[in-house]
Amino acid sequence: MIRSYLPHDLLWLDSAAALVAESELPDWLLQHWHPGLPVVVRRASARPGLIAIGIRGPLRAQRCALWADSQHVCRRLSPEQLAAQQYWRQHPRLAVLPALQALQQSHAALQASGLAWGITGSAGFELATGQPVLSNSSDLDLLLRCPQPPADSQLQTLAAALADLPCRVDIQLQTPAGGMALDEYLRSGRVLLKTGSGPLLLDQPQTAWTASRQSQVEQYT
Repeated sequence: MIRSYLPHDLLWLDSAAALVAESELPDWLLQHWHPGLPVVVRRASARPGLIAIGIRGPLRAQRCALWADSQHVCRRLSPEQLAAQQYWRQHPRLAVLPALQALQQSHAALQASGLAWGITGSAGFELATGQPVLSNSSDLDLLLRCPQPPADSQLQTLAAALADLPCRVDIQLQTPAGGMALDEYLRSGRVLLKTGSGPLLLDQPQTAWTASRQSQVEQYT
């Protein structure tokens, strides 16, 4: 069975044998990562049987881009599934972490937006694993699934509702061709689109929904 994985999905692998690297793995990865910790799907051009992944270490600077054999994936957790679990409500550090407080306060507005949304970044990783990777200065990273162009009024209403939260909220619109920042999209003009084949600077943001090149589609098998 062939499964598709999208950027920001968290994947659990059954063993370290699943890792495929183009260079020697850093010492911190060998000491820190184990199959009990998820990897995150990243954007890259597809390779048969392989998934582009990233592994994070305990420090912010410790990030490693590599590949995983798709046959070794034993569990997948999407950002939307993570949001639906609402684990932040019982999180022991809710009272001291601005990112989780922002998530608590923004939940109603996100639900009311009518868009499928999910949690990514450090907040998503901590909620999924219990690993204390969030700090008092951490942003809250979210995504909005946008298979079709959303109404500007829909996005503006959401942005206004999230304007006065305890921390910065970084929202990415996930389009069929890649991801773009919500704040850039709402400013009008050029936007940076992150795709599997690299970043693209779009003069017209709507191109993200009209592009038809298969290489830009965010699908990894």
